[in-house]
Amino acid sequence: MDNRNSTEDKPVQRSKSFSFKTQKEVCASCEKTVYPMERLVANNLIFHNTCFCCKHCNAKLSLGSYAALQGEFYCKPHFQQLFKSKGNYDEGFGRKQHKELWQSKEAETITKTP
Repeated sequence: MDNRNSTEDKPVQRSKSFSFKTQKEVCASCEKTVYPMERLVANNLIFHNTCFCCKHCNAKLSLGSYAALQGEFYCKPHFQQLFKSKGNYDEGFGRKQHKELWQSKEAETITKTP
């Protein structure tokens, strides 16, 4: 007597079409599809090699030549220049200084106190 299971008697069915169903990756700058050969990841964001540019001068950046601040990317010379122009990261990059935010909160607490 043959003790083989009935499943072993049947040939294995293989799919004739094979495809990877992967999620398309989109460039954080141009919002177009990024293919593996042109993919660059910086600060957990995906870019095309050509889209990864300095916000100030639009020069092409590499993983060793950029500095990031609050989701924006700069070449190292402009990052330093913008910092030095005002002496802090906020004003140099066009934002309100944190001390101004603190002063406005202190003024609110003083006016609310009976």
